[in-house]
Amino acid sequence: MNNLSIGKRLALAFGLVLLLTAMITLLGLWRLQGTSQATAEMMAEPLTKERLIGDWYRNIQTGVRRTTAIVKSNDPALATFFAEEAKASSKASGEYQKSIEALLRTDEELALFKSISEHRKVYLSSRDEISKFKKDGDVAQATKVFDDVFTPASNAFIADVQKLLDRQRESIDASASRIHDTNASSRNLILALGLLAVVVGGVFAVVITRGVTGPIASAVSAAQRVAAGDLGQSIDSTARDETGVLLRALKDMQGRLQTVLRDVRDNAEGVATASAEIASGNSDLSARTEQQASALQETAATMEQLGITVRNNAENANHANQLAREANTLATQGGEVVGQVVRTMSDINAGSRKIGDIIGTIDGIAFQTNILALNAAVEAARAGEQGRGFAVVASEVRSLAQRSAQAAKEIKTLINSSVEQVEQGTALVDQAGARMGEIVGAIQRVSDIVAEISSASAEQRSGVGQIGQAVDQMDQATQQNAALVEEGAAAAESLKHQAARLLQTVGVFKLAAA
Repeated sequence: MNNLSIGKRLALAFGLVLLLTAMITLLGLWRLQGTSQATAEMMAEPLTKERLIGDWYRNIQTGVRRTTAIVKSNDPALATFFAEEAKASSKASGEYQKSIEALLRTDEELALFKSISEHRKVYLSSRDEISKFKKDGDVAQATKVFDDVFTPASNAFIADVQKLLDRQRESIDASASRIHDTNASSRNLILALGLLAVVVGGVFAVVITRGVTGPIASAVSAAQRVAAGDLGQSIDSTARDETGVLLRALKDMQGRLQTVLRDVRDNAEGVATASAEIASGNSDLSARTEQQASALQETAATMEQLGITVRNNAENANHANQLAREANTLATQGGEVVGQVVRTMSDINAGSRKIGDIIGTIDGIAFQTNILALNAAVEAARAGEQGRGFAVVASEVRSLAQRSAQAAKEIKTLINSSVEQVEQGTALVDQAGARMGEIVGAIQRVSDIVAEISSASAEQRSGVGQIGQAVDQMDQATQQNAALVEEGAAAAESLKHQAARLLQTVGVFKLAAA
């Protein structure tokens, strides 16, 4: 149990108690349901049979008394008077008999009911005979049937019905007794389970309380010893629950406190020794600080002269950068002009090629015209005298076509020569444009380099200024360091006294033997 956590112990205890409570509740509900079911069954059939048989029994007794009154009376009209009532009674008795027969279950009840039915037949037949004899005025015969047949049959009939009624009442009493016994046993079982739940809950409460309060008391005692400065006592625990974890944590805390205090004691002794060494070193540091301050003053003067030189270089670099930007602008403009010339030569070359194509078209037309004129001359020659005029016209057209073709060839030759010259000019202009682009790129690179030089000079000037400021600050810092060295000497002496007090404070704690 001690190896379980407190939460698991509580969960186990409450779980068992809740389980017993649930069992008690379920058992009570189950027994209550059984009692209710038994009561419902008793109300549904046994009581119904008992009531029907009781009503039937009273109906039979009424019929017997009615027949007895008819026999004993000297009034012959009495039988007629009771005739309708006897008929209604017989009908009701028959309905009782059918209803009761449908509810019978056991062999004993069925056998008894069979005997009742036989006696009822004799009873009804003898009753009818008595009524008939009384109506006829035969009193002696009616009395004889009454004494010899009706009375024994009615007594047996009533006795059997009484037995059947007693059986139903005995069955009802037995059911009631079983219900009472069931209620009593359920009550006793629920009380026993309730007592068991109380006992189990009490046992778990005691066990869990002892398992929690004991280790907690040990933890409180250990914490009080640590608070009093006693770190030499051993803290042991084998429990695996939260209290065991707490005690082991206190043990770890005590061990770490011992380690820390030993380290503090050793370090305090080291601090006392080191503070003396610091005081000795501060005097040497003060002398070196004064030498450093003198060297920094000389460095500040040199940096001031260097700053003037760098400032002049930066101004010259800015001037060169401005000239390079102007040259870059002029070269860029020249490159744009050459580009325009290249585009113009390209347009001229394209136009010359189009003119050559047009001349070629004209040459083709002249060639076709010459062929058509030749065909016309042939047709005119075939026509003879009638085609002579047409032949003259065809000859002239052919002559014009040949001259047009010759002129077109000459123009084409000139155009081809012009195209070749334009192509050569375009190539030269392209080369000039490429060279101008290279010149522009070179000037741009020179401009970029000069700009970088100018920027670097500006940064150098700024850097030299910052170095000068840094040197001044270092000079001031060196002077401040000299003052701090003196303060450090005083602090070292104070540290020595504090280390002594720390050793005295740590001595209060009692540590276990290492």
